[in-house]
Amino acid sequence: MKKKLSATSLILVTILSSQSSIAATPIIEIRIRDHLFYPAEVVIPANTKVKLLLINEDPTPEEFESYVLNREKVIVGNGKAIIFVGPLDAGEYPFFGEFNMSTALGKIIAE
Repeated sequence: MKKKLSATSLILVTILSSQSSIAATPIIEIRIRDHLFYPAEVVIPANTKVKLLLINEDPTPEEFESYVLNREKVIVGNGKAIIFVGPLDAGEYPFFGEFNMSTALGKIIAE
């Protein structure tokens, strides 16, 4: 005879499984300094969700934007922001800083 999970048990299982998947999410740090992204090229594993931690060391805001990733986020001056991307197929995914488009350029390489 099978036992049914109570609603409380089901919620607990859901919370624990979501926490373990969050803990396993790789964190990639990208810094913004002098209107440039450091590193400008970020290599991540293909088919894996990653957490981008964007740290703006400039006193002015910058906007992380990527058309192919469908992401845009303003990072205030001397502030931080988090963006989740993926899982991504193998390939290159360009991003740019919309407020400094001539200098703030980068790409994510999934391999």
